[in-house]
Amino acid sequence: MPAASSASGDHPTPSAPPSSSMPDPAWLTRAERPEDVSALREVLLAAFPSDEEADLVDALRRDPQAWIDGLSLTAWEVAGPTGADGHAAADGHAAAAEKASADGPAPEPRRLVAQALLTRAHVGGEPVLALAPCATLPSHQRRGAGSAAIRAALEAARALGENVVVVLGHAEYYPRFGFTPASRFGVTAPFDVPDEAFLALALDPARPVPRGEIVYPPAFGV
Repeated sequence: MPAASSASGDHPTPSAPPSSSMPDPAWLTRAERPEDVSALREVLLAAFPSDEEADLVDALRRDPQAWIDGLSLTAWEVAGPTGADGHAAADGHAAAAEKASADGPAPEPRRLVAQALLTRAHVGGEPVLALAPCATLPSHQRRGAGSAAIRAALEAARALGENVVVVLGHAEYYPRFGFTPASRFGVTAPFDVPDEAFLALALDPARPVPRGEIVYPPAFGV
């Protein structure tokens, strides 16, 4: 994601896609809150084979140069107005999922099931964002929760005036969010990686994109 180290130990682990081949139900998405930290760690421990990603997020949270308030996005199962599948009768975006129905209160978060994290990185001395980790509880994968968290994170970044987002991930998954090979922007990785797996997104195509090698926060170890 980049997240911790791969088995070879020489570059970050690619972002595993929280696959959404099944129909995407609605999920309540919101920025991480202090009371979410323990549940988020449990999601990360369940989603990955080791504690490296969970420890990475803890380290990033402690780094004021890397952590950006509002850019750790969570996806939740909800209790409240629901559709037939038991999820909120909304479209998966935070504003829609939290909107009250005409006949009752807005859905309430019930269980945290996914996270997408954006932290500060740099390219050519200019600030960009690194998307990593992205994690979904195994019991909730292939249902759209991870996609909802990623979309919410990208929208939150856009609202903060951010532009460039870089991810190391699966070429068949991240293009659905608008990512293309980072090489097209002149952005390179500090490790060997297939061109199609190192991706970037410009949230505002009218703005210039810095060129050069990405510098991750120290917690990534690259």
